Amino acid sequence: MAASKPVEPQSGSSLPRWQLALLIGTPIVLGVGAVYLWNRSKTKDSPGKRNGERTTPEGSASPVQGQDGFHSPQDKGLSPLDRAQGAKNKGNKYFKAGKYEQAIQCYTEAIGLCPRDNQTDLSTFYQNRAAAYEQQMMWTEVVQDCTQAVEMNPRYIKALFRRAKALERLDNKKECLEDVTAVCILEAFQNQQSMLLADKVLKLLGKEKAKDKYKNRDPLMPSPQFIKSYFSSFTDDIISQPLQKGEKKDEDKDNEGEAAEVTESSGYLKAKQYMEEENYDKIISECTKEVESGGRYTAEALLLRATFYLLIGNATGAQPDLDRVINMEDANIKLRANALIKRGSMYMQQQQPMMSTQDFNMAAEIDTRNADVYHHRGQLKILLDQVEEAVGDFDECILLRPDSALAQAQKCFALYRQAYTGNSQSQVQTAMDGFEDVIRRFPKCAEGYALYAQALTDQQQFGKADQMYNKCIDLEPDNATTYVHKGLLQLQWKQDLDLGLDLISKAIEIDNKCDFAYETMGTIEVQRGNLDKAIDMFNKAINLAKSEMEMAHLYSLCDAAYAQTEVARKYGLKPPTL
Repeated sequence: MAASKPVEPQSGSSLPRWQLALLIGTPIVLGVGAVYLWNRSKTKDSPGKRNGERTTPEGSASPVQGQDGFHSPQDKGLSPLDRAQGAKNKGNKYFKAGKYEQAIQCYTEAIGLCPRDNQTDLSTFYQNRAAAYEQQMMWTEVVQDCTQAVEMNPRYIKALFRRAKALERLDNKKECLEDVTAVCILEAFQNQQSMLLADKVLKLLGKEKAKDKYKNRDPLMPSPQFIKSYFSSFTDDIISQPLQKGEKKDEDKDNEGEAAEVTESSGYLKAKQYMEEENYDKIISECTKEVESGGRYTAEALLLRATFYLLIGNATGAQPDLDRVINMEDANIKLRANALIKRGSMYMQQQQPMMSTQDFNMAAEIDTRNADVYHHRGQLKILLDQVEEAVGDFDECILLRPDSALAQAQKCFALYRQAYTGNSQSQVQTAMDGFEDVIRRFPKCAEGYALYAQALTDQQQFGKADQMYNKCIDLEPDNATTYVHKGLLQLQWKQDLDLGLDLISKAIEIDNKCDFAYETMGTIEVQRGNLDKAIDMFNKAINLAKSEMEMAHLYSLCDAAYAQTEVARKYGLKPPTL
């Protein structure tokens, strides 16, 4: 489960980074790894609201004369506006009594009586009638009346939110998102109900678009740096090892640093040679030759082909190959365990944590001394916010592979997360001391410095975090992700927007397939109010997404930015910018 992005738990006090805090563009603090925190406790219930929900019509519901008819003798001396207000008040009384038909009649009378130049009052009457229609689930009528109200009062929060809810019911997600985006901006993001609706619609839109796009996408090979980083996270993976003795010609064995020539006509061995040459585009086809010929390396070829299917985001192609290897009882046990690890990781990407856990547990049963199983299961447990179990797995990995710097660093990160979320300062310090020990004992482990930098940033030790990222860059100058993290640090630490953007641009220059860099750049452009550029960045990230779930997340960000452009155009509403 090698990751190019920071590990984020699936639960906890903060909203995931793809939710509304990222969407709307409020000037919030940018943290390392683009993790955004949202305080759910800000919203307070108030009269007329249940958890922020708007449910009642506006205006006094005090008793009025002539309750059983539309007029009373006393009405004759009143102005048209006063008579309209009286009808509205009567409608409010009926509404509170649950008599929605009568309420609608009263609101309709108020609309008919109200002078056309009293736009504010008239918009209230339309909104109140929409509230009664809403109780009867007459969604089209709700939209029509709210539209009338908004045309007269473009910043009418109740009417915008009521129309958004009705549009959702009518499955008009695009316009629903625009309305609820306007509401969030007008409310300064203080109402949880509107934020939750925006989040819900964004998820649905993202999933819909990603399902179609991902199915018809052209597979794209990641950058060589990403591929090498992925394979480096495995130590017991046979297919990622260099060509073995007997697989090279004798004359090649003395020519270190030169590409090996394969001794026999084997698609798998040819694929291994292409791996050493970093000629990754030819690997799947060579593995297919081995599988179709039923060669001696069929199991290895299936696993290698499945691995590259996963790397290009083709889980549909990968799963049958992984299934075959897992079910080959006569195959090398490490091949089967590795296939289970990769299928388990695939299930996690597909948001099937139970299936994922089953595969990791099966791998641990069939190959109890495979360090990779515990290492990658530990990462899974962090994602599931099962930190204690994650630490146990990392301990098992370290016991089997004491020289595994990566497992040591990730154990420290798991301990840090546990201490940080538990608000235990003494345990936080113990975890930080653990990081110091890891980088002292494994000074060439870039991941150790990167994870330590994330923890230091949480502790607002920005200067030292910056030093850790510099160490990462010294060790891995072609790791684009580190430049993104360092750029985000500059924004949080020094509020240096230009330097932050320069570092993220450097990441794209190093690896133009780094979707994390495009996503982060797009997020910052939303924050700056440069919505067209943000949409362009998100679209570039979408084309590089490695899973349907990741693509759905990116579509949500893109749709959110687009909704803001429409809200700005229609209502002149823009949130504060950086």
